[in-house]
Amino acid sequence: MFEMRPYRRNTIGTWNPFSEMEEMERRFFNNDFFGGRGLAEFKTDITDEGDYFALKADLPGFKKEDIQLQLDGDTLTIQAQRHSEHEDDDKKGKYVCCERSYGSYSRSFDVSGIRTDGITASYEGGVLELKLPKKTAEVSTARQIDIQ
Repeated sequence: MFEMRPYRRNTIGTWNPFSEMEEMERRFFNNDFFGGRGLAEFKTDITDEGDYFALKADLPGFKKEDIQLQLDGDTLTIQAQRHSEHEDDDKKGKYVCCERSYGSYSRSFDVSGIRTDGITASYEGGVLELKLPKKTAEVSTARQIDIQ
């Protein structure tokens, strides 16, 4: 009967001293290093739309309930967490290959020039969209001050 097994190249007789460094770098930047606490992050685009900034963050495969937006002073933090399916007791031992990433992802943004009470968010098709309205510039007016 046919049985799927992960393919492994035969490396007997050849040793590349840089392969271990490449593997460590791959694991570190793919959130596998130190038990899933690497430097993984999601990608964002921010555009200036005149009176507001539009922030689009790619978060494919996340449920809306797994995404949190937190505002602390002038810092907006986007957090998303994905749980691994292979952690379920009833699925242990069934996986032949498990390469999909999981863990906690987070990015923070300075919103000091943003009117924070007007921020709106939507999530559709794996893309989180935020509308960040700009603060209106206060126009200073000149006036005469009387001396008493």
